[in-house]
Formats: sequence, C-alpha cells, structure tokens
Amino acid sequence: MRPDQALPIDPLLPDLRHALSASTNVVLQAPPGAGKTTRVPLALLEADWLAGRRIVMLEPRRLAARAAAHRMAATLGEAVGETVGYRIRLDTKVGPKTRIEVVTEGILTRMIQADPELSGYACVIFDEFHERSLNADLGLALALEAQGALRDDLRVLVMSATLDAAPVADLMGGCPVLTSEGRAYPVEVRYDPPPPSRGPRHRLEDHVAGVVRRALEDEPGSVLVFLPGQAEIRRVASALSGAVAKDVDVHPLFGDLPQAKQDAAIEPPPPGRRKVVLATTIAETSLTIEGIRVVVDAGLVRVPRFEPRSGMSRLATVPVSQAAAEQRRGRAGRLEPGACYRCWAEAGHKALPAFGRPEIMEADLAPLALELARWGASDPDALPWLDPPPAAHFAQARDLLQDLGALDEGGRITPHGQAVAALPVHPRLAHMILRAKALGEGPLACLLAAVVSERDVLRGGRSNRDLRARMAVLLKEGDAPADVDPGAVRRVREVARQIARAADVKGQADSASATGLLVALAWPDRVAQRRGGQYRLAQGRGAALPEDDPLAAEDWLAIADVDAGTGPRAKIWLAAPVTPADIEAAFPDGITEGAFVVWDRPAEQVAARHQRRFRALVLDDRALSDAGGADAVGAVCDGIRQIGLHALPWTKETESLRARLRFLREVEGADEGWPDVSDDALLAGLEDWLAPFLSGIARRSQFKTIDLKSALEGLLPWDMRQRLDAEAPTHLRVPSGNRHRLDYSGERPVLPVKLQEMFGARDTPRIAGGRVPVVIHLLSPAGRPLAVTQDLPFFWREVYPGVKAENRGRYIRHPWPDDPLTADPTARLKKKGG
Repeated sequence: MRPDQALPIDPLLPDLRHALSASTNVVLQAPPGAGKTTRVPLALLEADWLAGRRIVMLEPRRLAARAAAHRMAATLGEAVGETVGYRIRLDTKVGPKTRIEVVTEGILTRMIQADPELSGYACVIFDEFHERSLNADLGLALALEAQGALRDDLRVLVMSATLDAAPVADLMGGCPVLTSEGRAYPVEVRYDPPPPSRGPRHRLEDHVAGVVRRALEDEPGSVLVFLPGQAEIRRVASALSGAVAKDVDVHPLFGDLPQAKQDAAIEPPPPGRRKVVLATTIAETSLTIEGIRVVVDAGLVRVPRFEPRSGMSRLATVPVSQAAAEQRRGRAGRLEPGACYRCWAEAGHKALPAFGRPEIMEADLAPLALELARWGASDPDALPWLDPPPAAHFAQARDLLQDLGALDEGGRITPHGQAVAALPVHPRLAHMILRAKALGEGPLACLLAAVVSERDVLRGGRSNRDLRARMAVLLKEGDAPADVDPGAVRRVREVARQIARAADVKGQADSASATGLLVALAWPDRVAQRRGGQYRLAQGRGAALPEDDPLAAEDWLAIADVDAGTGPRAKIWLAAPVTPADIEAAFPDGITEGAFVVWDRPAEQVAARHQRRFRALVLDDRALSDAGGADAVGAVCDGIRQIGLHALPWTKETESLRARLRFLREVEGADEGWPDVSDDALLAGLEDWLAPFLSGIARRSQFKTIDLKSALEGLLPWDMRQRLDAEAPTHLRVPSGNRHRLDYSGERPVLPVKLQEMFGARDTPRIAGGRVPVVIHLLSPAGRPLAVTQDLPFFWREVYPGVKAENRGRYIRHPWPDDPLTADPTARLKKKGG
C-alpha cells in the first residue's frame, strides 16, 4: 500500500480532531482495512492540545506495533525513531524528536506506574481494543484513573474494529463515538466445511490444505490462512509442500518466529510470484500483509484457560467468534475485491459466539494483582473496568503473591513485592531471581527465566521434558543435540541479558546443577513427589509423565510447565529433579511436623502417622498408634481421590441428578451458575461439597452410608434446585397420563416410551425452557425399540405407516390406528374380541 493511498478512515479524521478538541475521551469504530492504526496518530500531530507532548499508542502484538511504526514513518518519509518510534520487548527505537510511540508488552502499564501523570504525553491511544487483552484492559483502567485524579487534560482514544462501542463509551463517561465507513472493497464469503466422514479433528489441516489449493486455482493473488497454532501451521505447510504451483511461496507467521521470517511473510511477493501465509491470530490485527486478496479461515483459535482451583492453565482450541471471523474476512479486502473461504458450514455460523471472551476473564491474574497493589488499589473494584477481574481468579492470584511474599496479609505490596514488580517477568520468575541472587545463583536464574518465557531452544521440545537439557545447551555443557534451534538460543541469551540488567545481576552461570531448586522457588506449589506411577504436587493435584520419559524415574521433581488438562491428572511438560534437602533449604518456614491422620491406601482406612511435610508432600513418615482424636475428614477425601469417584455409593437417582446438572451446564453455560460435576471438578472440591457428609467415616466399607444425594443437592442454592426440576425434570408425563423417566446419560436427553402412549402428541416434548427437544425412543408393546425420533410430526407422517404395517400382526391386541393423531393414547391391551 502506498503511503499516500486514500483510506476509508480519511474522511472521518476532521471529525475525530474536533471530537478530541471538545472532549478528552473518544471511541472510534473502524472496520478492518479502514486505516485507523496508521492514519489516526499522524492526524493528531498538529492538534493544539498536544502542545509539543507525545502520543503513545498501545498495540496488542509486537509484530503489529513494529509494522505500524514503520508504515507511519514511511508516510512521513522518515526512518523509524524520528517522529515515529516504538518500544517493544528486546527492541526500542525512540529518539529525542519522537512524537508518536507505539508500545506493547505491558510497557504502557510500566510507563503509567513510573509516572502516573504521564507528564510527557498528551494522548493515550488503545488500538485494536476489541481483542480485549489483559494489558489493554489494565492500561485503560489505569489511564482513566490517572485522568480522573491527576490529568483532566489527558486524551484517551479507544479504537476498535468489531467491539460493541456503547459499553466502552459508558465506561469513559458517555464520551462521543465515531464510526468509519469501513473497508473499501467487497469480500465474497464461501463456506467450505469438511466432509462428514473426515477423521479426527487434527486432520482438519488436510482439509484446510485442500481449500488453499482450490483457492489458488480459483482466485488470483496471495492467500492468508488462519490456523490456531504453530503445530497446525507446520502440518498445513507439510501438506502443501510439493502440492502447489512452483510460483507459490509458503510462509509461516507467528509471534515466536525470527524477525527476518516475519518480515518475509509480510513483504510483497517478488514480481510473478504468489505467496501463502500460514498465520495464527497475529494476522488479525492492524497488520497489512502485502498482496493478500484471499483468506482461508480454519475457524479455530487457541486460548489459555486458567483454573483458579488448581492454579494451572491449559490451552483450549475453540471456535472463533463471529466478530473474529469478520476481522479475518476483512484481511482479504484491504487492497482490492477479495474472497474468504470459511472451513465450516454456513448453517453453523450463527451458532458461533458473537464475541470472544476477554482475556481478563480467563487469564492468570497474578501480574495484574501485583500491578494493582503497586498502584495502591488492593481492591480491583476501586478501578473502572469494562469487565472486572473474576473474584475467584483474583483471590487465587493474591494467595500466590502472598505465598511469594510480594503482598502482606492485607493485600498491600511489600518491599519484596516492589522489587518483584520492577522486573519485566512474571512475578513467579521475578521472585525466583531475587531469591537466587541471595543464594549466588542469579545468573542461572536469569537464564532459566528466559528459557521458560521464550520459545523452546529444542525443536520438537515436547519430546524432551527435562529443563536441564535446555540449560546445558545454553551453558554449552557437553555436545549440542541435533535438534537445537540456533535462533531460539540467540533470543533466549539476549532476553537473559536484559533480565540480568534489570535485576542488576552480574556474572555468568557456570553450572546448571541448581536448576531444580530454582524451579521450586518459582513454583513451590508444583514441587512434586513420585507416588506409584504418577506425581503428587505440593498443592495436592496429581500429574503424570509418560512411563518411558527419563524423568519418570526421579522421586522428586520441580515442575515449570504443566497443563491443567481435562482429567484428574495434569500433564508435565517441563521439569527438573529436586531433592528433599533442596526443599528444606529453600522453604524452612514451609515444613510442618506432627501427628496427622492420613489415608492408608493398602488398608483403605484412615491411620495415624507422624510426618514431616512440605504442603501436601511427605518428607518423612512413621506410624503412630493413636490419632489423638484428630479429624479424619481430610484423610477420607484424600482416600476418595486415590480410589476414584466410583468408590462413592452411586445409585440410579444420584447418577441421574449428576447427569441433569451436567446437561444444564452444557446447555446454559458455566456463567449461569450450574456447578461443574465432572470427575475432575468433584474430586478437586471434595472438601467443599462432600466433607459435611463424612462425619464418622473412617474406612472404605463405610462409604455406603454417605448421603450422596444430599451432598450433590448441596451444590445448588434453593432457587436453582427449583430451576433444575423445572428445566431438567426427572420424568415427563406423556399423553397416556403416565410419567416416564428421562435418561440424561447420553449426548441428548432420551424419553423411552411405548409408541401407543404417544398417540395424539403433535409436537416433540422439549425441556430446558423449550430449547432442547428430547430424543424419543418409541418402544413396541414388548418394550423393544421401534424407532428413534426428535421430530414427532415427521415420524407420524413418514415413518409410522411402515412401523404399523410391520408390527400390527405381531401385536394384535394393541391398537394401530390409521390416524395416530386422533387416536386415544393408551398403555393397555384391547379387550378380547375388540
């Protein structure tokens, strides 16, 4: 795109300048391709209210920040670092003449913390705010707080492509909302779902590759492909290798890619050539990829899901939102008319969520909680939020920071917390570095922090879970493995140098022997002890390694990367061995000793032991003859976890209750308050829902006396119990007058009922407030299945005549009317001779 090329945003710029002269806050809506990222900051440079001060613009992604700064500088005919500069991690180009700074990576938050008045700046711009990154939400909250208390002349401009602007404008005091006309060129949408017979989900990449090949045949220009992650990018690239024309180049594009390869993906293809860019969500933002006029959208995105109960995160691959799909479609219409191929059915598009979940609702909030304490707001409700941090997530974050000594019991930041907050890494890693300095292991800690923060220095590293292998590569201990990624090694070393400068750490690490100890300092809750074929974490959860992994022989591990997963055991991805002596040296105040009531696995009963413990882990253990009257409930909960939920006295009634709860949670979503009754959730929360019903229980043989029905019902407040019975009833009354039990054990609720009892029923019964039709298993008079339907009118019209012809000779004492809709429903036989 030429710097002087007209863009859709241009006619709106005078109105924007006027709005910011009259009001300190403005929201700007401009669809993809409008040009807001590169046009708006330049259009404000001559504003009177700027008065020689700077504009700072927050971009959610490093690649987009750097690209935006380069494009604005090119528009002015200058180099980056003159009028326009940027600050991103590992790279800063800002000079004394700089008037516009494009920043990312939490840099804006640090700027406001260091100077709450933002005295050198007149305007803060939040670009691509629809992405709702945690840094953007926090930055906006702090900027509005500073504006209200310290800088009533500070301009705040929120720019978004797809966000509902009204809530943001309300948050900003009912400020003006300006809307741009949108993209300059139409984009044709074509739906191309995978065939129903396709294999497992991971083979979706084969379908995407096929769509790309068809797009190259049907359309001119280059193709941008949206995929959820690096693994999918590699598989699609492999599928396209040798399968596209010789004039087509295939480029990956994701955040951890070296800068030179990112630039190659963004730059226009050479004359006479086309390109296919395989990208993650990095390409959704204010990034123009030269030559693109076709988009292929796989329709998936990978997002982190943080679980406050376990303190772990897992990566979930979920469908994109409708807003994100529109954002992706817009990439095809920036320079000329284009086409967008969506790898899902048109009928399923409306079922996609309207917007994605804001990161603040799903993320680890420890960094945010520390920043708020540093700001002086221990209660997040004191700040203006579009969506306030979830209470459970925030409470877990505060607990962690108190555990690390960064906050006191009142939630106020400590001197150690101030030092932690000053380092540009996660609070866990900052705490580790500060503790390691006192132990003489500062250089190794900085290197370790870089290793776990950046992309893996070993290609295909998930096959090697030992952190010591990475440290050995970086310290040049032994022969380098064949799978070393030289670019990643260079980046990790540079990041480690920057961390060391920030932490004032001198010297070089000369040994990786303390790796396990340092990991334990950062993740004390993930110190793990081998028990049988798995590990128990200090926070109580189970975790597992493949049996053939060399680390699986270690009795003790410190775990740096573990996936919360969806089952009772987490998957260990990165760890290092640690010793009990390391644990006692690192956590002298965390060791407890005394008499405990524990679960004796072989005897399947509680037992008294004298133990030395680090949290949930046992360092030393010996038997005692007397428990001293100690409460056995915790030990029984531990025993149930060891045996599994099947140890509890499940009945048809309690299984049905659990299935009904699961059904309503799936239909209405977790936000409606329906409890999670999966195995994992119930086992994790035994102390909350089952413990009140364990009084007097001391051995497995007594489990049969547990009132499991009352315990499960206790998960619901009274009003939701009424909703449960109304929306997921145990029985349905059918036209015959009889009540029949609903079966919720499958994907859909099932109503088994004799066919003759449904005579006269014109509509399929529905539950969940009429949203879900039940699956009717129509039975013969002998109780055998005759038909299955979710469309009763269709059954009577199209299927019943055949069923009647086949069965009335077999069941002659049962009615088989020609018109079942006018016949009397019955469960009885006809009278003899009738």
